[in-house]
Amino acid sequence: MQLDFLDEANILVKGGKGGDGAISFRREKYVPKGGPDGGDGGNGGSVIIRATPNKTTLLEFKYKRKYFAEDGENGKAKNMYGKAGENLIIDVPLGTMIFNSETNDLLTDLKNPGDYYIAARGGKGGRGNSKFANSTLQAPRISENGADGEFNRLHLELKLVADIGIIGYPNVGKSTLISRISKAKPKIANYHFTTLTPNLGVVKVDEAKSFVVADIPGLIEGAHEGTGLGDQFLKHIERCYGILHLVDISGVEGRDPIEDYKKIREELEKYSTTLAEKDEIIAGNKIDIITEEELEKNIQNFERELDIEITPISAYSNKNLDAIIMKMWNMIKDYKEDELKNLEKIKRTYEDFKKLKVEPVVNEVYEYFNIEVTKISDHEYEIHSEGIDLLLKKYDISETDSRRKILNILERNGLSRTLGKAGVEEGDTIYIADYAFDYIP
Repeated sequence: MQLDFLDEANILVKGGKGGDGAISFRREKYVPKGGPDGGDGGNGGSVIIRATPNKTTLLEFKYKRKYFAEDGENGKAKNMYGKAGENLIIDVPLGTMIFNSETNDLLTDLKNPGDYYIAARGGKGGRGNSKFANSTLQAPRISENGADGEFNRLHLELKLVADIGIIGYPNVGKSTLISRISKAKPKIANYHFTTLTPNLGVVKVDEAKSFVVADIPGLIEGAHEGTGLGDQFLKHIERCYGILHLVDISGVEGRDPIEDYKKIREELEKYSTTLAEKDEIIAGNKIDIITEEELEKNIQNFERELDIEITPISAYSNKNLDAIIMKMWNMIKDYKEDELKNLEKIKRTYEDFKKLKVEPVVNEVYEYFNIEVTKISDHEYEIHSEGIDLLLKKYDISETDSRRKILNILERNGLSRTLGKAGVEEGDTIYIADYAFDYIP
């Protein structure tokens, strides 16, 4: 299989950590007792996944799976804020769906140019000690740590966004046709399953109008159940506005174009009712390898049997290709003209994703929580709970005023009462994480 296309990938994304707030005091000539001037940390950058028409595959995610945004810088003295981390932008093809890898929930579907998804928010920067000064605490030795950014495991799945999907049995000339009507360069050879990956091509109608076609491989009888390669690629047709159904009208390889058409239609209907109801143009290829009499007879039989119109073409010798291009354009032109109007609006907001303001993750602290006590040995105890873990993430317990704040919050949540019930006595050692206190009731 050619390694030029990948339609599923798993990635890890992490927002940047917020910078820590600074503990600092003014030291200036003639100001011997300057107040606190520790600045705030900068917010961490966020990971943003953006849809762009410049990508057609998820192949790059096969080689790189981890995407971490930039951390915010720590705050500095003189009330200087730390620099915010830059957002990390990940470009994906139009039609990329993003799932939570752990729950399989669909998070978003990026169909249009400029659609984006905040995949992992950055953490909020912590406040410096200048923010904690008040009339009773004029020289605070307390600041906040920056919050961690979000960490997510994501599954990406691509459903190609082509305007028209070219379908048909293997070897009917789909790859040749797309190479003739666009600048796509698919692998072409005279055997079944030549095309192992979808090929995309842009068809120019004139200088101002164009549309995208996709050559969908692997459709044979039983495709909806996984026979051949069909179930891997039927999903790509779902996003197409319309279908060009290509048959080999010559029948020289022993194939019956009528039966081939019926079987492919049956596969579409079994896979998806929506798929089967899409607008369709039928083209009969390889008209240059049979006589005009044989061609006329085959077309009459096809149209009489199925009561539908078929346009005869030769992808190899370019016969009637202008006509089939105009038929495709007429099928989708209203939809394309609306899309072009929307694109002009999107372009104006496409440049500044790296500076996009994203609500950061905040180091939350519970107002009320339970405290658990574990006896480690005689006269040694450890206190712990989720509420304590959050406090330790937000404040540096090694700083005097931070430690006092943590203990005040613990006392409000019944620390002394809980220790007393656990049999803790005066002078016993209490551990909070790696920090030890002597218990004084």
